[in-house]
Amino acid sequence: MDRRKERLLGALLLVLLTIIWGSSFAVIREAVAGFPPSLLVFLRFLVAALVLLPWIGAGRGVVLAGLELGFWLVVGYGTQAVGLVYTTAGRSAFITALSVVLVPVFAGLLGRRVPLRVWAGAALALLGVGLLTFEGGPPNVGDLWTLLTALSYAIFILRLEDYARLLGVGRLTVAQILGVLLWAGLWAGIERPEVSAIPWPAVLYLGLFATALATWLISLGQSRVSAAEAAVIYALEPVWAALFAYLFLGEALGIQGILGAGLVLFAILYSQLGPGD
Repeated sequence: MDRRKERLLGALLLVLLTIIWGSSFAVIREAVAGFPPSLLVFLRFLVAALVLLPWIGAGRGVVLAGLELGFWLVVGYGTQAVGLVYTTAGRSAFITALSVVLVPVFAGLLGRRVPLRVWAGAALALLGVGLLTFEGGPPNVGDLWTLLTALSYAIFILRLEDYARLLGVGRLTVAQILGVLLWAGLWAGIERPEVSAIPWPAVLYLGLFATALATWLISLGQSRVSAAEAAVIYALEPVWAALFAYLFLGEALGIQGILGAGLVLFAILYSQLGPGD
């Protein structure tokens, strides 16, 4: 397969990934309406871990990395699920997308050189999120929980970059899933929520597609396209989330919300692909 076809295949795989991730917001929103977020996260990753069991890597370094990365992920998935109890799927998706801009901002605070366009993109993204969260009233507690999601995902991405250089992406990805499973099990054990029925369709969709399959699609897709191209494609995730929220939950953004969502998307693309300093 020539390079052009390889890039096209990689791009299509990543578009499929954003569709799956975008749909997960509506699925989670429906599931947490009557099911504890801690158990949802635990069962989701239990399913994914069982599927990916043959690829589990050994080694002390991988295990420790999986525990740390799993912690940041469980904070991210957990706060996202809790936030979706109170806020809409569309708003949650665009607030979560802030993590793309926050990664280089955090890197800059840690002493790395960050282009001015990234700081400008961060300011625009925050303005966009402000417009989104003030649509129809002041920010609710769900928006604040989701902001923690974006923060934790940004930290996770930075730490993943450090570990991947030392340990490799393949085994590390599976170790992360096991780390999330451990932390989510601890969370559910402390909380001890009472449940009457498990939403198995949601659990299986999130575990098989939004986690296990997504893990494979990331590795396969990003091996064929550049990071810059991937950044453009990932910006589609909140767009798909808003579409699915409209189709299946009846959620719709007003003019202010659409303007805010547009600013977030523009900020992501500009910060990743804009002109240099």
